[in-house]
Amino acid sequence: MQDEEILNTDEIIEDTNTIDVDDVSFEAEDGEGNTMNASQKLKMLRDKLKISERERMDNLTGWQRAKADYVNLQKEEEQKRKDMRTYVTTDIIEQLLPVLDSFDMAFANKEAWEKVDANWRSGIEYIHAQFLRVLADNNVTSINQTNVPFDHNIHEAIENIETDEQSKDHTVATIIQSGYKIGDRIIRPARVKVFEFKK
Repeated sequence: MQDEEILNTDEIIEDTNTIDVDDVSFEAEDGEGNTMNASQKLKMLRDKLKISERERMDNLTGWQRAKADYVNLQKEEEQKRKDMRTYVTTDIIEQLLPVLDSFDMAFANKEAWEKVDANWRSGIEYIHAQFLRVLADNNVTSINQTNVPFDHNIHEAIENIETDEQSKDHTVATIIQSGYKIGDRIIRPARVKVFEFKK
């Protein structure tokens, strides 16, 4: 009896292996067990395609927005790093300006400076030139021109000097203390005397 059952099972397996898949048709269902005709199937597929297209566009838009946000974040971070470098450089330069002022005062007294030993004087002048080179390498420039129009953004008026030449009115007569800036950012305005025209 058992041999007979085994034989029947083998026959069933052989029969199923000979079934042609093209001969079998499946009825599409709407997800609730109801069968659909061809137009219903086509409508369902079109609806699914529309949903897929909408999701694809949403995903693409989201990805593009995320990419743009990331690029903007990188730019902001780079700008913050630049601003921080400028801030730190400005802070250090502000602390070094009194040393530079001391050099300027020493060189301003020509008579006393000429009396200093020539070798020692050339060494100090070389150190001063090095100092100025370091400032220039850090985009620091001095504000020390005379006979230019007074500009309250870069000059601080200490005193007015009367002049009878109208063309000199409100121009820088003398630099009392040099000013400095990094790029367009003023570290310290120049302290100046300004011509004032009197009729």
